Amino acid sequence: MKNKIAVFGCGWLGLPLATTLQKQGYKINGSTTTKDKLTLLEQQSINSFLVDLNDNDFTTQLDAFLSNVDVLIINIPPRMKTGDASSYLTKMKLVHKHSKLANVKKVIFVSSTSVYGDLNGEITEKTTPKPLTSAAKQLVAIEQLFLNDTGLKTAIIRFGGLIGNGRHPIFHLAKKDEVNNGNYPINLIDITDCISIIGLIIEKNYWNEIFNAVYPYYPSKEEYYTQIANTKGLKPPVFIHNKSNSGKKVISYNLISVKFYNFVTSV
Repeated sequence: MKNKIAVFGCGWLGLPLATTLQKQGYKINGSTTTKDKLTLLEQQSINSFLVDLNDNDFTTQLDAFLSNVDVLIINIPPRMKTGDASSYLTKMKLVHKHSKLANVKKVIFVSSTSVYGDLNGEITEKTTPKPLTSAAKQLVAIEQLFLNDTGLKTAIIRFGGLIGNGRHPIFHLAKKDEVNNGNYPINLIDITDCISIIGLIIEKNYWNEIFNAVYPYYPSKEEYYTQIANTKGLKPPVFIHNKSNSGKKVISYNLISVKFYNFVTSV
């Protein structure tokens, strides 16, 4: 019998992830912060739960969501729509505590390459993070919270910029007159690979590891976004080069060189 999986955060990535896993035979609990989405989840044969980190009693909702769950996928970014974003770490400590109380054994935490900050050159999983923003610092702290818990089997996925299903940075960049760091390489990943990688970790039991997840294609932002803008009929902005820094190239070393994962969708 396949495990029951809880997808904490059924948004842009979480919902198609939940439906994919459900079609693969897993029983799925899915969480949302909006009542309107509960019906949508149920229509996909997903057990739906209203869990909002900004609610004072969210742990009560959380306990029901985590009941009889084997694998918890945490897909909640620090940028909560309301409330104090700096409380994200505090809330995640409660998620950790209650996952232990619910006897959850395995956790996948969706993190970000933003934990590497302004580091320069090639970046692998062995590179020590250097987060700059409050959100990135909290991500690193939460990564360590779960990884250091020897009672849990944990996988950390540091996704690059997320694209697919109508989402692409060019729609935001095309509204600008100028964009800095035009000589920096892109670090992007399509939603199809995001879902595939999460499924691979569960299927192959790749636990207690960190995975960078970036499609191995690194043209400069100027080259890439100018091409994408032209393809989509948008006016590309002017790209300003950084003369003192060449930017970071995030390498998915663990996935490609160790696990021999083949990315399925180009960026």
